[in-house]
Amino acid sequence: MNTPTRIGLIIPSSNRLTEPQFNAHVPPGVGVHVTRLRMTGKFRKPLSELKKSLAEAAEAISDVKPGVIVFHCTANSMENGLAHEAAIVEIIEKASGCPTLTTAQAITQAFNHCGIKKLVLVSPYVKETNEREVHYLSEAGYTVLHELGLGLETHAYSAVTPEEWQKVVKENARADADGYFLSCTATRMIEAIDDLEKDLRKPVISSNQATIWACLKSLGVRHTDEKLGQLFRDS
Repeated sequence: MNTPTRIGLIIPSSNRLTEPQFNAHVPPGVGVHVTRLRMTGKFRKPLSELKKSLAEAAEAISDVKPGVIVFHCTANSMENGLAHEAAIVEIIEKASGCPTLTTAQAITQAFNHCGIKKLVLVSPYVKETNEREVHYLSEAGYTVLHELGLGLETHAYSAVTPEEWQKVVKENARADADGYFLSCTATRMIEAIDDLEKDLRKPVISSNQATIWACLKSLGVRHTDEKLGQLFRDS
């Protein structure tokens, strides 16, 4: 039996950009289906308290029979290291019976595909969140040479323009970086990738771009998209 060409996403309830970006960039014939979970900002809680609602969300999205389910929040999937992430995947797979990955796993798959071991991390987050991501990436075997978080409130993430992200990333460029990681699913970073790669001559990975790529790979769907940079040209 062929894998269904449907993607199931569990996203933070406040995220306004994942759906339009996925629908703009997945190829025709691939369905994108979403369920929301209150898990960020004032609703942030430890996994022990999130487990019940996470399992319910996984059960609900499994009703569309997706070929893959994604726990799609970069900060939450990275916040307490690899063991925490593995526990999230286990909860979702047990509740849904579907193959599952996290945004963080998609990102590290993209790093490996593009040969990125040393990187620069740029995000809209506060310092504490960035530090958790640095810890996760270090545990996973990557070196963060430099990191910058804009320290924004969650509602302001989507207001940063692609041109502003380009400026921030170029101001924080490092010659010895293998590539750049633009972290967060609720931003317009995906629109800055092509121009940044032309300027920096290094691969640029963003949360939504990497997750689209990893989902299509999981589903066995080959797809190129010039706007999504080296990751999609080399697939």
